[in-house]
Amino acid sequence: MKILMCVPNISEGRDLELVRQVIDEIRSVKGAVIIDHSSDSDHNRSVLTYLGEPEAVLSASKAMAATAIDLIDMSAHHGSHPRMGGVDVVPFIPVRGVTTEEAVNISNQFGKYLGGLDVPVFYYEDAATRIERTLLTSIRKGQYEGLEEKLKDPEWTPDEGPAKFNHKSGATVTGARFPLIALNVNLRTTDISVAQNIAKAVRHINGGFRYVRAIGLSLEDQGMVQVSMNLTNYRKTPIPRVLETIQSEAHRYGVNIAGSELVGPVPLEALKEPLKHYLQLHEFSMSQIIENSILDTLE
Repeated sequence: MKILMCVPNISEGRDLELVRQVIDEIRSVKGAVIIDHSSDSDHNRSVLTYLGEPEAVLSASKAMAATAIDLIDMSAHHGSHPRMGGVDVVPFIPVRGVTTEEAVNISNQFGKYLGGLDVPVFYYEDAATRIERTLLTSIRKGQYEGLEEKLKDPEWTPDEGPAKFNHKSGATVTGARFPLIALNVNLRTTDISVAQNIAKAVRHINGGFRYVRAIGLSLEDQGMVQVSMNLTNYRKTPIPRVLETIQSEAHRYGVNIAGSELVGPVPLEALKEPLKHYLQLHEFSMSQIIENSILDTLE
C-alpha cells in the first residue's frame, strides 16, 4: 500500500469553528485519514495532518484548500507566525511506497488546481523550479504584507496562478519534502530578545545547526516567549543536540525552559536519538519497539 502524508498549515488558529469546517472537508474524502490537528491562538495558525493513498490525499487537499480559501480573509489576519496566505504551505511527504517523484507530481497537480482558483502558487523543496525557491523562508520573505510588491518582480512570477496580488487569500507554497520535526521550546520570560538571540544561535543561516530553522516568537496569552523551530533532517541534526544547545543558551540569560512541544506527528525513527541520549541507551535498536516490529512483519 502506498502512503502519502500531507501537512497543510492554514492561517487561522482562533476561530475553531472555521478550522472544524476545514477538517470536515478532509474527513469527507474516502481514504484520507486525519492523524493530528492543532491550533495555536498566538500563532493564529492551524496545522493539519492526514495521510492515505496518494490520490485520496490529493482529493482531500483540494477540498481542504477550497474551503479554507473561501473562509479565511488574510486582510484581517494577525498572528505571531510568519505567513503569506490563507492556505500558507502544503507539503506532501512520502511515508511508505511513495517516491519523491510521485510526491512532487501530486504537489504539482495540487498547485495547478489552486492556481486555477486565482491563488498565486510557488513550488518549494523537492518540487522547486528554481534553486532560490527551495527554502520556504526565501519564498515567504516579506510575508503577506510584502506580497503585492513581490509579485510585481519578474523574478517572483508564481509557478501557478496569476502574477497578481490576491487580497483575500494571499499566496500558497506547496511541494514535496523529507519529514521535518516542528519543535517549539517555551521560555519562562517575556523578553522576546532572549528567544530571538537563541534562535540565531541554533539556526543554520546564522552559523548554527545545518538542518535547523528557527525564529523567536512572543506568546502573549501565556506570558512567555518561544523558540519555534523546524528540524529539516532529524537524522543529520538530532533533537537532543538542539535541545541541549537551547538549554545552555537560555542559562546564559538566567532563563529556564518552561517546556517544549511537537507540532504534529513525528516519524518513530526521530525519537531514537532522544531515547539513546536521555536514557543513555547506547545500544538501543528500533527493533526493540514492539509496534515497530509488528509493522515490519506486516510488510
